[in-house]
Amino acid sequence: MSLDNIKIIFFDIDGTLIDIHRRKISERTLKTLIRLKERNFILCLSTGRAPMTVPHFEGWEPEVFLTFNGSYCYNRQQVIYKNPISGEDAKKIVRNAAVINRPVSVATPERLAANGKDADLVNYFSLAKLKVDVSDDFDEMIENDEVYQIMSGGLESEYPAFLRDVENAKIAAWWDRAVDIIPADSGKGVGIEHVLAHYHLKKEEALAFGDGNNDIEMLQAVGVGVAMGNASDELKAVADDICGYAADDGVYHYCVAHKLITEIR
Repeated sequence: MSLDNIKIIFFDIDGTLIDIHRRKISERTLKTLIRLKERNFILCLSTGRAPMTVPHFEGWEPEVFLTFNGSYCYNRQQVIYKNPISGEDAKKIVRNAAVINRPVSVATPERLAANGKDADLVNYFSLAKLKVDVSDDFDEMIENDEVYQIMSGGLESEYPAFLRDVENAKIAAWWDRAVDIIPADSGKGVGIEHVLAHYHLKKEEALAFGDGNNDIEMLQAVGVGVAMGNASDELKAVADDICGYAADDGVYHYCVAHKLITEIR
């Protein structure tokens, strides 16, 4: 598979650049990003994380950030695309979650705030080395702020309950015990479409790496979509190619094999 026309690359973070168990980027994967930047690829992080929780990688800075599963996209100069959950839908989701005894955390570009916590939500946040912040002004945030994502512990059997009577929201999930709820007309694929338009690039000039079901639309929105070896079966089914595991520097080996960078010794 030739990648000679690739100009822009999108990376999921957790389970792709960062091994879920080690919870940090490996030296070789970090050097891969630095080498790719030196070769003038436009490098983008595409994540379910909020802007303030995106990790800083020493010696490397991405050009573009797609946060909240593509609902809030920006570069160093400007916001490229934003699509918050409607206020009415946000309130319904919070009420629906309460019915099934699920506390939630809501996310704006500036902060995360929860109305409680349970074991699944705490463990979900811990995967990104975060703590659940239970806030006294949660109700005011729901009423007055632009909410881009709502996070909760949740099993697949609970998905319909979260979205009962909700008009424009969907569930994006990459862990089987938690959910990210975003606008139905958003997602990583939509975010990528806006980023490509901003940089006047074609789908065929884009490459993406991911591991979770919330990366399905991302891989479908680019010319070459690569699933990690540790990816879900559903993602592998739609991927154009499969690389090694995140724990084994799968992104690095793929980039070397396809001559995007030279071998790092």
